[in-house]
Amino acid sequence: MNNAMHELRAIAMRAGDKWTATGLPRVAMVRAEACSDQVYEPTLHLVLQGNKLLSIGDRIMRFEPATYFLIPVEIPVLGQVCSEGPDRPDCPYLALSLTLDPAVIASLLADLGDTQPARDDSDFSVIAATPELIDAWLRMMRLMDRPQEAALLAPMIEREILFRALQGPHGDTLRQIARADSRLSQVRRAIDWIRAHFTEPFHVEPLASMAGMSVAAFYRHFKAVTAMTPIQYQKRLRLLKARRQLLFEPHDAASVAFSVGYESASHFSREYARMFGMPPMRDVARFKVASEQD
Repeated sequence: MNNAMHELRAIAMRAGDKWTATGLPRVAMVRAEACSDQVYEPTLHLVLQGNKLLSIGDRIMRFEPATYFLIPVEIPVLGQVCSEGPDRPDCPYLALSLTLDPAVIASLLADLGDTQPARDDSDFSVIAATPELIDAWLRMMRLMDRPQEAALLAPMIEREILFRALQGPHGDTLRQIARADSRLSQVRRAIDWIRAHFTEPFHVEPLASMAGMSVAAFYRHFKAVTAMTPIQYQKRLRLLKARRQLLFEPHDAASVAFSVGYESASHFSREYARMFGMPPMRDVARFKVASEQD
């Protein structure tokens, strides 16, 4: 297992400081040294090196090497890469991800004859990767340099990775992702609407109807899937998009506030500071200083 992890780290070191395509369907890798606030797609992540803190709604999770975790729906996440210490300055965070395709999971379940009912709630727990799962990932990543083999073998190994994950604590969540009538899939319809209309105010009743639930059931299942209420989800989505605009499409804070749906620049500044630790322009200045020092 140690040899396999060492080889996987060497492969992932070829990634950029963002999620980097591998040429393999739905597979990406990352080499990161700083925070990684973003909207995660439904994915299975394998951590290879370093430590990372993720804030998903009201939950804080720490990920360590040779562990994996699953993001069940599109979720705005705050991430912080943790330093390895002064004796390991050349040790960035390395990870792999597999975007979860409901059709692929459903096909696998059908071939397995798996009709096991899934629990409604999602599981954000961090799981120790088995040697079998790591071995499957290694064979997948070796295909980066074997494109002719990848066309045939990558889909087979993807199914194996999913099979290994189905045997673990995330199995129920994978079953929910595959089933269009699951509570998770119903909540995802509402999430899709919020993401497409994140600048607009909304009432919960139409979203609950869209998901085919009562308002009380919708609140409960939305929180179980995302660790947030619908309003908290929208707020975090707005603030992440605002931060990206401030960093990469320089505008004044008030303009950005209005562009993401805030009616008050001062309200935006307060909520921004509450989430990121300082007001918008001070936050942007901090990143500029860090970039100049690099």
